[in-house]
Amino acid sequence: MSNFVLVHGGWVGGWYWADVARILQKAGHRVDVVEQLPSAGTDPAALGDLAADAAVVRQYVERVGAPVVLVGHSYGGMVITELAGHPAVSHSVYLAAMWPQRGQSALDLFAGGPLPTWFGPHEDGTLRVTDDLAVLRQVLCADVDPDRADADLRRMTPQSASSATSPSSAPDRGHPTTYIICEDDRALPPAAQEQLASAADFVERLPTSHQPMVAMPDGLAAILARVA
Repeated sequence: MSNFVLVHGGWVGGWYWADVARILQKAGHRVDVVEQLPSAGTDPAALGDLAADAAVVRQYVERVGAPVVLVGHSYGGMVITELAGHPAVSHSVYLAAMWPQRGQSALDLFAGGPLPTWFGPHEDGTLRVTDDLAVLRQVLCADVDPDRADADLRRMTPQSASSATSPSSAPDRGHPTTYIICEDDRALPPAAQEQLASAADFVERLPTSHQPMVAMPDGLAAILARVA
């Protein structure tokens, strides 16, 4: 039995981990899902930055009271990197995730390439995704049932711009890492994931979009159980 803490990405909440969490729990693992990072939500004035997100995840990790497999998806990779030196983390898993070096922000990781067009900044200090569900579906979850995809995409909320510009502290890591590449990803291109994964101890691959926890929950859960 292993202990998992699952961290969601930007604009969303822990709800998209439901299928994977249920599969892992059925197999006997303890699973704690971070329900909501402070950087995403409906009130722009109340949104936090990367440090606030890391503080919340640290609370989850320390609440377990045993070695934790810490899993971060997408922007969640920025967050789990902040806990790289935490003694309670036994393994970090980056799932189609940003993996910054010390001093890099999420925005820095897009440097040198075209900026995404499916989200952008607003005057209230947030980043917001496009209202065009068809575009979002193609970018984030083209392999998910359209009705399920649209229901999930409608739940997306504003994300603080400060979470994208906060530099990572990237403390020295004292545990192994796994990077899971999503081979049909249109949000974080597979080529970029391959480059990030070159720093990992182990690399796994899934033939999915950016939302493997919905598109292929059994396959993702199997990899996580094997990693643990």
